[in-house]
Amino acid sequence: MARFIFITGGVVSSLGKGLMAASLAALLQARGHRVRIRKFDPYLNVDPGTMSPYQHGEVYVTDDGAETDLDLGHYERFTGVPSRQSDNVTSGRIYQSIIQRERRGDYLGATVQVIPHVTDAIKEFARAEVDDLDFVLCEIGGTVGDIESLPFMEAIRQLRNDLGRDQTCFVHLTLVPYIAAAGELKTKPTQHSVRDLTSLGIQPDVLVCRCERELPETERAKIALFCNVPKSAVIPALDAPSIYAVPIQYSAAGLDEAVLRAFNMEPGIPPDLRRWHDIVDALENPEGEVTVGVVGKYVGLPDAYKSLHEALIHGGIANRVKVNIRWLDAELFEQDEAEIAAKLEPMNAILVPGGFGERGSEGKIASVTFARERKVPYFGICLGMQMACIEGARNTAGIDKASTTEFGPTDEPVVGMITEWMSADGLQKRAEGGDLGGTMRLGAYDARLDGNSHVSSIYGANDISERHRHRYEVNVHYRPALEKGGLVFSGMSPDGELPEIVERPDHPWFIGVQFHPELKSKPFDPHPLFASFIEAALKQSRLV
Repeated sequence: MARFIFITGGVVSSLGKGLMAASLAALLQARGHRVRIRKFDPYLNVDPGTMSPYQHGEVYVTDDGAETDLDLGHYERFTGVPSRQSDNVTSGRIYQSIIQRERRGDYLGATVQVIPHVTDAIKEFARAEVDDLDFVLCEIGGTVGDIESLPFMEAIRQLRNDLGRDQTCFVHLTLVPYIAAAGELKTKPTQHSVRDLTSLGIQPDVLVCRCERELPETERAKIALFCNVPKSAVIPALDAPSIYAVPIQYSAAGLDEAVLRAFNMEPGIPPDLRRWHDIVDALENPEGEVTVGVVGKYVGLPDAYKSLHEALIHGGIANRVKVNIRWLDAELFEQDEAEIAAKLEPMNAILVPGGFGERGSEGKIASVTFARERKVPYFGICLGMQMACIEGARNTAGIDKASTTEFGPTDEPVVGMITEWMSADGLQKRAEGGDLGGTMRLGAYDARLDGNSHVSSIYGANDISERHRHRYEVNVHYRPALEKGGLVFSGMSPDGELPEIVERPDHPWFIGVQFHPELKSKPFDPHPLFASFIEAALKQSRLV
């Protein structure tokens, strides 16, 4: 029977609950346990799919086509366990399902209320699909005291009564700030946060204390006394040189042992952390370095490209080099052409990531031109592939007015909206004027590679599966003209209708993909495209 670990946060947001949950899961996994991590998001959006990246960071897509919170990316990268649609739920989705049930008459005329109907729906979500697991870690978004998270807090309180103490554990992450003027770490915010949590009927079993200085034994004892937990269950969490060093630090601090003891389980032998030590060693002792320019439109918020950032770091781990990432605003290249050469000449490689909308598109196209003409390694992802096709159509295929219908009517729709396609569930259809949420080609789709292509040699396979998130596709009718101009379609959907990968055989490394390979990259298993891209950047750095 699965045991449940409920993770809450207090004092302030952005303390790293997702990273802590991922690290704890990795430690339990390293002890031989089967784990899964879930995220409860209190906001009223059905999912983050229509939210601005500046509001919420990236949208993480699962194999089964769910648009989810970016924390699920941490979960996958740290455990290697593929996330599913059932691993992320929002208040919006909970309320949507309840209203649908009420409209169908499922509640038999009863008054629909937060308790028991909303809390029961949350509990139902938490306990679904857990039969093959040892531990289910459930992270509650937001901070204790938020009005919108109250139904989730009540639900996990009830789950302890339903399942019993030996099957549940509450882990609370708080802040112990350092007051420079006083020269002291202050425990009062943690005490107040735990008081707020206990007022909701939840007594934490383990406290994780984020702090920028070492937490003295006297302060740990004080927190334990006032917060009613064993001193051994007060776990300091200091800043780490890399997020991939966090599992090692939490293990040294005794987090996994404290959690196991909360379940009345003997910790036994320490976890096998060789994988994490190898990763940290590669990061701390690189044998070279490269600089990659990422030309995007959301560069003001790194979390908008979180998985991409990590996948580039993974490519560096695979090649044992340090990857310096330069975030470049595509709009600047539209305003000043001199900026293009000035910003891109120092780069060893150029990457144009996914995105939506016209803003910055001409700057991205200019970046493609620079990479193509200067023979700089180029990686286009989703919109980055589409921009490479438009650039190729305009500059090497003689189609001057090439564009995409995403930006408005065009005489040469090299990229256009797809309204139907085949999936594992059969023919999928979308209306051009339909809802935005959940209407894209989402999730894992197969692709077939040309056996003589560069990407085939990189993957070491001719059939692959990758995750998608887009509404527009490269128009296959332009394939002959684009290939005549040197841009080869080296990967297609199995039915041959949808272009998946393009490349330039006359270029050292020029690849565009319609999918998002960054979503499947892990530090202990770097995605082959990113490993190859960084290898090409390293070769480029040696030519300068």
